[in-house]
Amino acid sequence: MKINFLFGLLLFCFTNQFSAAQNHLPVWPDTMGNPVSIDWLIQPVKAKAQVYSANHQKDLILDNGLVERRFRLGPNLVCFDYKNKTTGREFLRAVKAEARIRIDGINYNIGGLYGQKEQAYLLPEQIDHYTSSDSDFIYRAYSVEPLPPYLNPASKFWATNKKAATGKILNLVFASKLPALKGITVTVHYELYDGIPLIAKWISINNHSEKSIRLNRVVNEILGMVEEQSAVVGTPQQMEKPSGLYLETNYAFNNAMRYNLSDQTTHWKVDKSYTSQVNYDYNTPCLLEIYPDQGPGIDLQPGAQFKSVRTYELAMDSYDRQRRGMEVQQMYRVIAPWTTANPIFMHLVSNNDKEVYHAIDQCAATGYEALILSFGSHINMEDVSDKNIKRCADIAAYAHKKGISIGIYSLFSSRRISEQDDVINPKTGKTGGAFFGNAPCFGSKWGQAYRDKVKTFFTKTGFDIWENDGPYPGDLCASTTHPGHRDVEDSQWRQIEIQKGLYHWLNARGIYINAPDWYFLDGTNKIALGYREVNFSLSRDQQKILNRQNIFDGTWDKTPSMGWGFVPLTRYHGGGPDAVLEPLSEHLADYEQLMMQYYGAGVQACYRGPRLYDTEITKNLVIKVINWYKKYREILNSDIIHLRRADGRDWDGWMHVNASHTDSKVKGLIMLFNPTDKPMQRKIKIPLYYTGLTKTAQIREKEGQVKAYTLDREFTIQLPVKLDPKSYSWWVIE
Repeated sequence: MKINFLFGLLLFCFTNQFSAAQNHLPVWPDTMGNPVSIDWLIQPVKAKAQVYSANHQKDLILDNGLVERRFRLGPNLVCFDYKNKTTGREFLRAVKAEARIRIDGINYNIGGLYGQKEQAYLLPEQIDHYTSSDSDFIYRAYSVEPLPPYLNPASKFWATNKKAATGKILNLVFASKLPALKGITVTVHYELYDGIPLIAKWISINNHSEKSIRLNRVVNEILGMVEEQSAVVGTPQQMEKPSGLYLETNYAFNNAMRYNLSDQTTHWKVDKSYTSQVNYDYNTPCLLEIYPDQGPGIDLQPGAQFKSVRTYELAMDSYDRQRRGMEVQQMYRVIAPWTTANPIFMHLVSNNDKEVYHAIDQCAATGYEALILSFGSHINMEDVSDKNIKRCADIAAYAHKKGISIGIYSLFSSRRISEQDDVINPKTGKTGGAFFGNAPCFGSKWGQAYRDKVKTFFTKTGFDIWENDGPYPGDLCASTTHPGHRDVEDSQWRQIEIQKGLYHWLNARGIYINAPDWYFLDGTNKIALGYREVNFSLSRDQQKILNRQNIFDGTWDKTPSMGWGFVPLTRYHGGGPDAVLEPLSEHLADYEQLMMQYYGAGVQACYRGPRLYDTEITKNLVIKVINWYKKYREILNSDIIHLRRADGRDWDGWMHVNASHTDSKVKGLIMLFNPTDKPMQRKIKIPLYYTGLTKTAQIREKEGQVKAYTLDREFTIQLPVKLDPKSYSWWVIE
């Protein structure tokens, strides 16, 4: 009885909050409907995120000058307008429910209206004739607040952005009239960001009843979208999906190093109620639903709250791959500023503590900022004995005294722990058959102890960086005895909750995280560019070309700081003398170019070996490259314009542009390479639009003389280039 009384009081408070809040919302000004005339990637947008009241308080409008989303409040809340204000493109053709949840095997819509007969387009004036259903969760109240930070990072590393995103959050509360759902409330949360056409959506479910409920499925976004392609025949798999919104959630894993292949939540479905579509079999993929394929499958206890995945919806204004990638990268900078941290680190392969101290000294002497004990090193972070903790704390204290951050590698997956602790394959009822064969379950006793050991290690040693290998990706576990999950139905969700909780804990303590999968939106900092490890057994000449291909391919959607590369200084996966850099002093030209390729892309590579230099000449080379990188660090961590992919036949390279509204004098930096054994002379077309320059550009090769270039009507110039055989060069744009 007490819980039901509190639930009634809660609804009363929400309703009164709604009445007061609605009267204080700003009224929608007609000028807000005007199209945007500036490019938000080049110029800052003056309009701020705001929630407006409109249509005599019958509507709510989310608007930040770039994207607009409108809701009708009664007889049940529904979104009826979703627009990209840059292009004027309307995304919606039909009204749908706000969300859908399955409780104890029964589906319930959250919000939504019924009665739209023509589903090809939506006329706002008809909405007043639509009806609600008493079996749905009905809208009760709303509140508006300043946008709170999702995480509270405490990063101490160099970064291009350490500011939390700003904007507004709109909370929409729903409750059910059904007796079986008394005490259950659903809140739909919309987060609108300043300066970027981005909305995040997620839902929370509160159990104010006196019994637990089984959440079989939670669909946190449903949109009846305008189709991308109209075809008489064709399957949903064959047809193009709507591309006006870039969609990303914080529930992604696949070890692919790319989000679109890691996504576990985006479902493009057919809409059979759309009977006027061109496709003969009604197979047009134009109904968007966002939910994890598995679960959550959890039991929500009385007094508990569930939070869904977070869906980020970025309104895209172009089909151009380069621009779309830059828009996505700006999204990461805004919502996950910790991904812009980019410390200069070495990967040490050590056999004893003496080698660690020596490598710390070398990092300090050359300008490196961090040292990570690589896989195969002699220290095990799972050993939390007093002896090992003191030993590692002494190493960390010495590194910090030298101004060096210290990190360590740890393997989670790809290993067998025990029959009791490993993932149980749902198909066989036995261990084995995980993504990489055997893997422990994060919900097992061992898995929970592993999490606690990680926390203990970083708390007591003062280490700064964690490079974790696994968990991989979302293994289902059929065990019914693991303390961290009930059975197979909730096993994926519960394991990922544990994993995210650990990442949040580390992020809040300023621990830098090199992660194996797409966990950026929950606090990790870096992932691999994407490479084939056995390629590092090839010759150095081959590695240089392949590395540039990896850089080129791995920076379309990721910022330079989000990916790491690899430079094995010693033998790795086999290979002969022409594959390795050691002795370093005997391969200075290759060592320099490999460093310049990565630092010239703003990408940190794992320089894996026992040392950074072996002679004074080698040391000076490393210092020269690091000093160059630090001088141009800001622009080198900016977006990459992809000029020409490496193929060994002709020049290749990229250009950094300052598209982040900073006041830096340097607006661009070009890196070009000649992989051939012949001198090269070219005139290369350089696109300067995203530098923000409009008329002239001051360009110099390296630290040479400045030359003025006039931009043509397409904001391009013709740059004369001379490159020696097997060489590279760089140009600064001011």
